[in-house]
This record gives sequence, C-alpha cells and structure tokens, in this order.
Amino acid sequence: MPNLEKFLKNRFKNANRIALLAIGSEFRGDDAAGLLIAEGVKKLLKRTNRKFRIFIGATAPENLTGDIKRFNPSHIILVDSVDFKDKPGSVVVLSPRDIGDGVSFSTHKMPAKVLIQYLLNSFECDPILIGIQPASVDFGKKPSRGVVSSAREVASAIAKAISIRTVPDRKSS
Repeated sequence: MPNLEKFLKNRFKNANRIALLAIGSEFRGDDAAGLLIAEGVKKLLKRTNRKFRIFIGATAPENLTGDIKRFNPSHIILVDSVDFKDKPGSVVVLSPRDIGDGVSFSTHKMPAKVLIQYLLNSFECDPILIGIQPASVDFGKKPSRGVVSSAREVASAIAKAISIRTVPDRKSS
C-alpha cells in the first residue's frame, strides 16, 4: 500500500510520539483486523522505539485511555474493522470528521467516534482511523483471507512510516 505509506509519512512528519490503538475481537472473524495489524507492526519493528507505542484495546479500548494520555502522543492511529459497505478487505482512512452514519463499529461497547472525541478533549493529538471492511464478524469464525492480507499490507505501511528516523525527538520548550 504505497499510497497509505506515503500518506502516513506525510501525516507523521512533525510527530513527537505516535500511539497505535488496536481495536477488535479475536473471536469474531474479521473483527480481529485491528489486532492483526498491531501484531504485524510489532513483528516488523524489530527494535523498540520510545516514541511509538502499541496499545491493545481489543473490545474495550476505552480502558486504555489513561495509559494513552500518560504516553501523550501527538498522533494516534486507531485500527479496527469498519463496515463502510465496500468489498471485504478494502481499506479506508478516516479522520474524526469523516466518521458518521455510513460507518459502523458495532462489535465494541464504545463507538469509535465517541472514543476519538474523548481523546481529543483530553489532550492535543491528531487521530486517524484505519479500517478494514470485514466479510464476517460472526462469533467463532476465523479472519478471512482478504482481511488477513489487507492487515499485513496496512501493518507494513505503518511500520515503514514509523521508522525511527521519521519520528523526531520531542523538543523541550
């Protein structure tokens, strides 16, 4: 996904710290998309980077808001399965203003729009949501091949965009 990688590199040009919040359920088929992305990014970024942290929110990402606030990221990437009525495995990038009635996050307790608004009200950050269109979020199903493939591509784009040299040191004022 060269376009996603390029978009993210541009978006993170002035980033101080970047958080990735993975949302989803490993027990509900393609709803595991966000978790698959986080797992892929972790494998691709072989060394730790104190300017980037992965938070596994699973089905209750709101439980990690305190940890995220303490990390104080300038940018937050939320990754999840998103029903935007497209072909399974399709990828969408949304900003908070883009998340409306045509997008569904039905398997989680708190809607992503509410979570993002809470984070924006808690501290200054630049959030984006990367979603993958699920084929099925039925309980007990395994993730579909299309979603697994897209999750790998998204993870690769994120890992390349977050390379250590693209995240400058936070300057003290």
